[in-house]
Order: sequence, then C-alpha cells, then structure tokens
Amino acid sequence: MNGSLSSNTVDIKLKRGPAGLGFNIVGGVDQQYVVNDCGIYVSKIKEDGAAALDGRLQEGDRILAINGVKLEEQTHRAAVDLFRTAGEDVELRVLKKSPHHMNGSSDSQADPALSAPYLGLLAVLTGAAAALFAFVYIRNIRRPF
Repeated sequence: MNGSLSSNTVDIKLKRGPAGLGFNIVGGVDQQYVVNDCGIYVSKIKEDGAAALDGRLQEGDRILAINGVKLEEQTHRAAVDLFRTAGEDVELRVLKKSPHHMNGSSDSQADPALSAPYLGLLAVLTGAAAALFAFVYIRNIRRPF
C-alpha cells in the first residue's frame, strides 16, 4: 500500500477475535450497494466484535483493500473469501463514509437538496391550516349567542 492517503482514507489493523472481524459487508460488481459503484462497504458492525472494540471502522465505510489486496472489481463472494482467509492479523485500507452516497443506511442524514421540496410543501400546508383556522374563528366570533 502506498504512503499517500487522502484525508478520508485510513489504514486499520484488526486482530481477528472469536467471532471473526466483527462486521458484515455488502457490495461488489455483482451486488452494487451504491448506485454505479462496485465497492465493498461495511453494512453492520457487530457489538463486542474486533471492529467495534477498535472503534474506527463504521457502517457505511468503503473497504478499499484487505492485507494489500485491492477490492475494486471483486464480486461479493470473492471479497467475502478474501476476508475469511485473511488470517488473524488483518490490515484494512478504508475510505471513510460520505453521507451523500449511501442507499439506505439507517443512521445516514437526509440530503438537504432532497428535503427542500418537502419543506416547501410543509410551509404551504401550514399556511392553509392557519387560514382555515382564522376563517372558522372569525366566523364564530361574529355569530351572536
């Protein structure tokens, strides 16, 4: 692995525990997790597993390489086999997750560009409700008892 890493790329060394490395992966050329991206991504960190205890690997991170073997253009099955045969001490090159690329991570934040139309709709509905309330209120005030 070369020495020049982007600011979002980290090398993580894990020691395989009784339950393995402690995370699940998704993706590959045959099972894209991110649209138009064949990368291998962390889908779940298992509680008390090696990855959780280390704390640096997060759900949504892209794994670029394992023990120096690049994961680009790998099928999902080939990537799983690389993880299973990686040995006890494993070095991962990881691209930290970008909140704009995930298809459905439960803890990902909404894209502000996608939520703007919903805010507009909410404003229109709030205005309509206020107008209806004002109409009913004024109509009932003018009515004698």
